[in-house]
Amino acid sequence: MRRIYAILCCLFVVAACDKHDPILPGVRTPIFDTDGVNVQNQEIMDIPQIAYTFDNTNCPYTQDSNNVVWEGTRKIFGGFPTNNTVSANPKPVCSGKYVYAGLSTGELVKINPKNRQIMWIADIYRASNMTGGASMVDIIAPVVPYENSVYVAGLGDAFCRVNATSGTKNWCVNIASALPFVIAGNYAFVVATDNNLYAVSLKNGAVFWRSATEQQVAPTYDAGHIIVGRETFDVRDGKKILDK
Repeated sequence: MRRIYAILCCLFVVAACDKHDPILPGVRTPIFDTDGVNVQNQEIMDIPQIAYTFDNTNCPYTQDSNNVVWEGTRKIFGGFPTNNTVSANPKPVCSGKYVYAGLSTGELVKINPKNRQIMWIADIYRASNMTGGASMVDIIAPVVPYENSVYVAGLGDAFCRVNATSGTKNWCVNIASALPFVIAGNYAFVVATDNNLYAVSLKNGAVFWRSATEQQVAPTYDAGHIIVGRETFDVRDGKKILDK
């Protein structure tokens, strides 16, 4: 009877993981779930001239393959290890007195390194990705703090805007990416794992347009043009301009 009881308890715990991962501490936010990307096929009229540049070179923190964040030899966050990950070397991001780290278990965590307090943890993956969907939910793309938000892309079909103070997700789009993305003006330009370049509104997550790319490489921005490898796209409508 004890053995049967233990098995039933384990099954209950696995089922509880469906919506909220109970392993990591801190305040959790609901996991979003969408059926796909709604591309509006609209032109961008307020063309940004320059991209936002975030300099993280002086951030002293490191992150190992077990999701542990370090300040030298001092552990400031102990994540949960998983064997089901991609090969990458993600780096925590410093913003003000806080540190943000994307985990291979699909969460974004905000840490106060002074006292090692976890301010919040936000799930960055669709619910179906934990119940038979995508096998990888790693966050390996660089996290970008911008104004009072944090923008984060994960492999679990999620590109999200998260409130930097509360950890609440303002919106999430069903886009998976492992690459650095570009923020310019009121938009983010994301090269996704489905070999498409997306133009996403920072305001509400609306996808203005989507264009197929030859390569999965990090995009760059240059006065109304988005460059992805050898290809150049018009920021207004996403149409390809020329090969470089």
